[in-house]
Amino acid sequence: MTTTKATNITWHHSQVARKDREEILQQRGCTIWLTGLPSSGKSTTAYALEHQLIQRGYLAYVLDGDNIRHGLNNNLGFSAEDRQENIRRIGEVSKLMADCGVITITSFISPYEREREFARTLHKTHGLGFVEVYVHASLATCEKRDPKGLYKKARAGQLKNFTGIDDPYEIPLHPDLVAETERYSPEELACKIIQYLLKLRYLQSEDRRSDLNKAWTLYTASLAAR
Repeated sequence: MTTTKATNITWHHSQVARKDREEILQQRGCTIWLTGLPSSGKSTTAYALEHQLIQRGYLAYVLDGDNIRHGLNNNLGFSAEDRQENIRRIGEVSKLMADCGVITITSFISPYEREREFARTLHKTHGLGFVEVYVHASLATCEKRDPKGLYKKARAGQLKNFTGIDDPYEIPLHPDLVAETERYSPEELACKIIQYLLKLRYLQSEDRRSDLNKAWTLYTASLAAR
């Protein structure tokens, strides 16, 4: 990817351990990395997942490709080099958010395998969870959806470097999950992802969360009585 240009810098270690933040949130920080063709349903699935997690009492946040390009990455285009830098930055940001204990959901085309593998390795190196979700829909379905009219422009030659038309999309070889948006609703897919997170214990079970909440209530009550 890129090398560090800054010199005379030192990593400062926090006095707060990750497990302490996670204990407060009653969840383990991780990144849910949604990848797929344009209009495959990444953002819709991401926000459905965020909504369901919040409703269940978990802290989650979506990093959406279009939204990020309005601010953090507004100086990047869609060349191969800019796409690489786009994903590098998001990999770093999602790592920091996961380290905070947040269930971080990214919604990016992220078309190249090596960039997705960079994000996975970055998390793994820091002991953080990383779940790659391939949001699958056929090219024909994505073109039919085309809510922004981008496929139409790409087919007409008005839009260059468009993934799926004149720029490649490398299908994930070993995704952790496949979200088939032609078969399931966003809400159904969100449930499937949540079940996977519970299985891997990134999320506390409802019973466990209830026990922890009761213990915390008793503890705070004892402090107040002193």
